[in-house]
Amino acid sequence: MGGVSALPAPDTVLLARPRGFCAGVDRAVQTVERALDLYGAPVYVRKEIVHNKAVVESLRARGAIFVDELTDEVPQGAVTVFSAHGVSPAVHADAAERGLQTIDATCPLVTKVHREAVKFAEDGYHMILIGHAGHEEVEGTMGEAPDHITLVETIEDVDRLAIDPATEKLAYISQTTLSVGETRDIIARLRERFPHITGPRKDDICYATTNRQTAVKALAEQCDLVLVIGSKNSSNSARLVDVTRELGTDAYLIDHVGEVDDAWLEGRRTVGISSGASAPEDLVAALVQHFRDRGTQDVRELEVVREDVRFMLPKAIRVAESAREAVQA
Repeated sequence: MGGVSALPAPDTVLLARPRGFCAGVDRAVQTVERALDLYGAPVYVRKEIVHNKAVVESLRARGAIFVDELTDEVPQGAVTVFSAHGVSPAVHADAAERGLQTIDATCPLVTKVHREAVKFAEDGYHMILIGHAGHEEVEGTMGEAPDHITLVETIEDVDRLAIDPATEKLAYISQTTLSVGETRDIIARLRERFPHITGPRKDDICYATTNRQTAVKALAEQCDLVLVIGSKNSSNSARLVDVTRELGTDAYLIDHVGEVDDAWLEGRRTVGISSGASAPEDLVAALVQHFRDRGTQDVRELEVVREDVRFMLPKAIRVAESAREAVQA
């Protein structure tokens, strides 16, 4: 036996790079952690700070309380963090009315889309928002100009739009975590139907989404199977699976190593691993160790894009930390 398990395991494991936390997620998670350090528990968080079960449970264990809505769930004046996905002006107004001490952890790239929505509305445009119905980011963006935005999810939705381009100025914006290819196809159809439609000066799909999809495509070309670590409600994680399968390589979305099905591994010589932008690296390490324990010795990174993006913490955190340091000095 030689101490090596007879359970199925690949000869080689390739790790996508980049993978895991993006700058916006890192900023949001740090925001909750530092709020807990500054103010103590409980710190309330509207919705999941990021779409990952492990991250949410870790913060919950430290004293974060996650709520669906502010009304009736958050005490007057409580410290409250808004998630990385952003909120509508109505939520900001509700928080102010309740006297909440708010800290906005909205990803700066989502804030960019919100600003685009406001500007287009002010300039008299009707917007076509490309996104997934019910996603928190989409709800927040639509809340910026609800009377000026129509949501589409597919090319078929574009074909069903009852809009007269001769009488209406049109623009498009998009959710930041969509499939790059799918979004490109929808924009192409919008331009076919509405040749005068305009869009943002810079693509709304975030750099991390684009980079992780590019990296997972490279994995798909070299692997028999790709495992993506991420939660089921994580849009960018689900898209990594979609992109891989579109290239003809089997792929599965898992929250953690415990969800790996041995049947997936039968006959697989090379397995790729990636993780969504909200998945912590320790989950990847646990999956790699799982394969090492079964006898896999060849574990390598496949670097496709180098990332060095960083975002400053929210002003409310920076000001509070500076004030505490001044007192301690």
